[in-house]
Amino acid sequence: MSTDPNPSPVRLKAVAGHGQPDPSPELEQLYRGFERELLVPLWTEIGDLMPVQPKSKAAPHLWRWERLKELAAQAGRIVPVGRGGERRAIALANPSLGGKPYATPTLWAAIQYLMPGEDAPEHRHTQHAFRFVVEGEGVWTVVNGDPVRMSRGDFLPQSGWNWHAHHNAAKEPMAWIDGLDIPFAYYTESQFFEFGRESISPAERTTPERSRAERLWGHPGLRPVSKPDATPASPLLAYRWVDTDRALADQLALEEEGDAATLSPGHAAVRFTNPTSGGDVLPTIRAEMHRVRAGARTLTRREVGSSVFQVFDGSGTVTVGERRWSVARGDLFVVPSWVPFTAQAATSEHLDLFRFGDAPIFEALHAQRVRIGD
Repeated sequence: MSTDPNPSPVRLKAVAGHGQPDPSPELEQLYRGFERELLVPLWTEIGDLMPVQPKSKAAPHLWRWERLKELAAQAGRIVPVGRGGERRAIALANPSLGGKPYATPTLWAAIQYLMPGEDAPEHRHTQHAFRFVVEGEGVWTVVNGDPVRMSRGDFLPQSGWNWHAHHNAAKEPMAWIDGLDIPFAYYTESQFFEFGRESISPAERTTPERSRAERLWGHPGLRPVSKPDATPASPLLAYRWVDTDRALADQLALEEEGDAATLSPGHAAVRFTNPTSGGDVLPTIRAEMHRVRAGARTLTRREVGSSVFQVFDGSGTVTVGERRWSVARGDLFVVPSWVPFTAQAATSEHLDLFRFGDAPIFEALHAQRVRIGD
């Protein structure tokens, strides 16, 4: 007999069909017994639990950057930043995930907006995070006391359980996107959160051109001998656009010279990596930048796990499953698990796409699968 005083059994129904037992009074009696003991037989659920291929609960969806900025600016005039609310961050809510503030079942994405002179208070959490700047200057994120400049095109990872705050030293508001593994941490019931100091020190409100982390780790192909051990997340707190841009341009230039340096004709891509290991920058998040030459098209790709893309520059069209959109600078869109994705750059300009996804989770579980081609 069940010891739960308020059981919520799944209602089982005998249905004739392939692989199903024939309906009978005995079968109905068996199913009622299952219900009383909170049991569910596999034969009634196998189609949902073990489909022939992934069926994501998320839907392909597009958010327009100009509209997001308008609403964030309105929030900037109305909603304060301070202890309790912590951040003026507005999450993308996938229309197929029941109103949850999730871009995909594992990924959280938001536009964050900081007014001139404002400070976002210090805190830490076990969720892994990053910031990506599509436009603007003047905000510094302070990670464990290290002020890190945020500028257009910069990718700034920050692994879980590190103290962090932000301050806007400019005379204009600034917006950027945040990415975190909040849904994954929520589902696995692994979250911790802690408030930090009420205000950061004057020394941490400085605005250095390069952070301490960059001075130690920001030298391509070099690592300090004093730090011999690999770390699970990148200790480099800023990956600068000038380096990313040069890497993408060099790939396309080499392709023009006859070197097969790109993923496909006209499609260059780089991955942000942990300088201590060569692996992903964060244990649960993979981040990349893609450049599609003007007029070029990527190969169609589908993979286990979901991704969020932001158009960094240029324009073109993207096709996600049965949805097709024209996109421009700043627009964000979701590619759910095992949904085919293709990007086409406009004929007049190349298309730069920032992408983050949950591939490290599935690779660690040996559940990653990729299919490329139309």
